[in-house]
Amino acid sequence: MNDERRPQLATSNRNANAQRATPARFKGDDIANRLLDLAAGVIKLLPSLSKQPGAASLVKQLERCGPAGGANYEEARGAESPADFVHKVRIALKEVRETRYWLKLILRAGLVSRPDAVAPMIDEADQIVAILTASANTARRRANQRM
Repeated sequence: MNDERRPQLATSNRNANAQRATPARFKGDDIANRLLDLAAGVIKLLPSLSKQPGAASLVKQLERCGPAGGANYEEARGAESPADFVHKVRIALKEVRETRYWLKLILRAGLVSRPDAVAPMIDEADQIVAILTASANTARRRANQRM
């Protein structure tokens, strides 16, 4: 475990019904849990999509990118240098953006019977994109200040 991690309180403006696997205890736990929740939501959505005609390639894309944002963020948390952290956070950011795109396409194409189940995931992806963008920019700026 990285010695620089400090306990943090979990704060989030997400739906009170969201279930968390573990409470946030260390720096980065809140966003890691939010990414995990987003990935779980995408995975739960896949079976209903696979029944739709012409949605097979969309399902494969979501199956790949939905969980990838969280996996890449976990890699970033174990980064070997500030530059490595920034690089891996940006990869996580790209995966979340792609996930958001496919979710928006699902809504636009009318592939789900309950759009209200997908819209909150798009909103959450929007928030995560903003957080990861700010995190990468802050880390890059701090790394440049150390030089």
